[in-house]
Amino acid sequence: MPQLPEEMVLPEGFVPAKAPQPPAEPRDSATVALVRDTATGPEVFLLRRVTGMAFAGGMTVFPGGGVDQRDADTSVAWAGPTPAWWAQRFGCSPELARALVCAAVRETFEEAGVLLAGANADSVIADTAPYADARQDLVDRKLSLAEFLTETGLVLRADLLRPMANWVTPPEEPRRYDTRFFLAALPAGQRADGTTTEADHAAWQRPADALADWAAGRSGLMPPTWVTLSQLDQHRTVRELLAVDRQITKITPRVVRRNGNLHVALPGDADYPEAS
Repeated sequence: MPQLPEEMVLPEGFVPAKAPQPPAEPRDSATVALVRDTATGPEVFLLRRVTGMAFAGGMTVFPGGGVDQRDADTSVAWAGPTPAWWAQRFGCSPELARALVCAAVRETFEEAGVLLAGANADSVIADTAPYADARQDLVDRKLSLAEFLTETGLVLRADLLRPMANWVTPPEEPRRYDTRFFLAALPAGQRADGTTTEADHAAWQRPADALADWAAGRSGLMPPTWVTLSQLDQHRTVRELLAVDRQITKITPRVVRRNGNLHVALPGDADYPEAS
């Protein structure tokens, strides 16, 4: 895992003076690093969250969000690795694994307008414009993913996703998420638009450029996003990225004080607390 830069300093007051006891229970969530090939290497789709949001306001992130209880609906038409396969990769129950994959597909459609589904197990739609109304209904929770796919006769393409990582918000923070990171390639013909009220800016960037923006102070990145961008930057094509067989372990960063500043420590760091 790439080592976090020493310049990644958290602002004072980022976490309460006294950590919640017991720590807040993390909410299950999913996020998707959506990538595409260009002549200069892969680009990833990034959103800048609205400043006033309760969690990660102003930060540059991948599309994603919390699991809806309806994401576990077993009526979803499914193609690709089974929920049991995903459960083994993410170390969770098949029921939760199903919900996580569905949340990843739903959130990518809601926030980026990209839909990882097709008319059958061997196809993926090339134009999501006809589903604009359904997209808004998903955002407004008037429609579940299962209902949407059933009504349109579409099949969820779980095989278009790859497991990438599992990050848990530090126990020092009052609002916590157990987030499974996925990787997916932009389907041919589709376009990511970033039309969401949760973001005020959206763009494709090379991972190296996104990291450079952070280093220059032009954007804010949370540690999991910084690490993921660094990992994406190690490959020259989307095919290479998708071919990596990643072993997923749950990573829980900790907030520590180092040289008078607040930093994030990762497992394996010298100052990572032994007790979780």
